[in-house]
Amino acid sequence: MKRNKYYNRKTNGYDSKKESKRAVELQTLENNGYISHLEEQKKFELQPSFKILTSEPPIKEKTIRAITYFVDFYYYDNEKKRWVAEDVKGFKTDVYKIKSKIFQYTYRDILFLET
Repeated sequence: MKRNKYYNRKTNGYDSKKESKRAVELQTLENNGYISHLEEQKKFELQPSFKILTSEPPIKEKTIRAITYFVDFYYYDNEKKRWVAEDVKGFKTDVYKIKSKIFQYTYRDILFLET
């Protein structure tokens, strides 16, 4: 079995044992009414796509792709009365650190948790 570069093992369809365990915990919380609207791998746009002109002849329009960010879990906390975006992390890459900061800035009304 091939291991990924961070030595996580896919478990029950999740990227790690830790993420699989958290999914079960959140599903239990949802079943008991503490949270609702649980979603997995929810996509958020951090920056929309845009067009630029190339600098080299022939000058033409080039599309720069949008920057997106996927949170592991997204749900409504019925006790706190707010939306929560949750990421299960073992190792924080440099890209993750930057994207999570942009996410927190852009979506300030959503509680961001790292577990």
